Amino acid sequence: MATTPQRAYRAACPNCGAPVEFASAASASAVCSFCRSTLVRDGDTLRRIGVSAELFDDHSPLQLGAAGRYQGAAFSLVGRLQYGYADGTWNEWHALFDSGKSGWLSEDNGAYVLAFDAPLQGAAPAADELVAGERRLVNQAAWTVASVTRARLIAAQGELPRPPRLDDQEFVVTDLRNERDEVATLDYGDPAGVVVWSVGRAVRLAELAMSGLRDASDKTLSGRGFACPSCGAALQLTLATTQSIACPQCKAVIDVSQGIGADLSHYAQSNAGHDGAEPLIALGSSGKLTLDGRELEWQVVGYQERCDVPADGEDEQTFWREYLLYNRQEGFVFLVDSEDGWSWVKPLTGAPQVRGEVATWGNKTYRQRERYDAKVTWVLGEFYWRVRRDEVALVTDYVGTGAASQRRLSSERTAAELTWSEGAVLDAQAIARAFRLAPAAAPALQRSGGGPPGADGGLLKVLLIVAVVLVVLAVGFCSSRDNDCSDVRATFGEASNEYQQCLRQSGGGTGFRTGGGSYGGYSSGGGHK
Repeated sequence: MATTPQRAYRAACPNCGAPVEFASAASASAVCSFCRSTLVRDGDTLRRIGVSAELFDDHSPLQLGAAGRYQGAAFSLVGRLQYGYADGTWNEWHALFDSGKSGWLSEDNGAYVLAFDAPLQGAAPAADELVAGERRLVNQAAWTVASVTRARLIAAQGELPRPPRLDDQEFVVTDLRNERDEVATLDYGDPAGVVVWSVGRAVRLAELAMSGLRDASDKTLSGRGFACPSCGAALQLTLATTQSIACPQCKAVIDVSQGIGADLSHYAQSNAGHDGAEPLIALGSSGKLTLDGRELEWQVVGYQERCDVPADGEDEQTFWREYLLYNRQEGFVFLVDSEDGWSWVKPLTGAPQVRGEVATWGNKTYRQRERYDAKVTWVLGEFYWRVRRDEVALVTDYVGTGAASQRRLSSERTAAELTWSEGAVLDAQAIARAFRLAPAAAPALQRSGGGPPGADGGLLKVLLIVAVVLVVLAVGFCSSRDNDCSDVRATFGEASNEYQQCLRQSGGGTGFRTGGGSYGGYSSGGGHK
């Protein structure tokens, strides 16, 4: 862990007299913890240059004084910058290493990135030139522009390597990613016009061996409770990163990205999903899943249904389901339930290299399978992004080749952001065991899992198989549905909601997407948001 510095600079705040301490001789600024005065060092004295606003309490697990190790080097969190943008807030924590080196531990799509400021070789591109999704040569290397965000500094806290901006003006923050799993940031917020360049990688709090984290019980859920603006039901936020929540009573979707206040923007949605179906895995359920060789406890915190947007207006619309899972040390992953079967995916920090219809990531090759517009149609639970009605993303799905045939890769693009996710197929029985699902749910869990239509025999074979299946279904539809749900009917009764829901679910997912169902979930707000 980080050790106590051999020397520290201490002085009284010129505004209130409270003690202010600098742990690093390189630190140029600090914020008084008592009166929030922003102070800069001027020789051996402190000079007040303004007042920092109150921090928005987002209940981050990080806090000042927390310590850890990165690549064997000890550090502690001594400062914090909190930014606001149209879809919410994010934090960047000043990590001071025992060597005196400074880094930034920041939030990234429900995960974390540790980055370091670096000299920028050559001129930085103009802020208004950058477009999400394009390739750019920056600092003599090729990068993919992941997001272009207009932000402002909300508040500052603790010890900082340079004075924070205090004019409440918006500026551009651009995140870039590459195939080496690196994240870079161009920060155009310096009042002097200097573009700050930093480069980092994704980190897990577990691998940083963090101590002094804010305890989960410190969230004081009563302080995060509020009334649904649609129906008045009592709601509570349980995740530090929540930007949107769906009311479990009236199903209205409420935007909490700007905090909990008197007027919360929200929109109504139907009380049930596609064809009246409910989630197969209940919100709040926890289960142990082995993903990429590591068994971890995951909790279901959100659920969404999505559909494609037919290009010509005549194709049948297809639907699929995605469960948002959370682990406090690992962040978020998605469970995707489509007609092809189940898969899991996790948002990537970097950006795969794409040439034509082939993408390369982590020494694995993926081939493009589908490209389509998709939108969210129904949600439940909490989400780390701001859910908008009918917002459309362009989705490109890829399937692994050769030994990586079970891997899945997906990109999602909006006007402001490009995100990537990667994962693998998952056996339905593993999901049933992990979340201890009742045997009656087994038929609804099963999907074809057979790959793209026509992959093993051509379109004619597929059509013949479909024809046979339709005949069988026509003959035995009612009896098979009833047999699948006979135990539920005996337990709850024929008129019960449980029995009726089982009948709906026992159709095995008819009407859901056959092409993979977006392997990537959706996330609004990339980079350090």
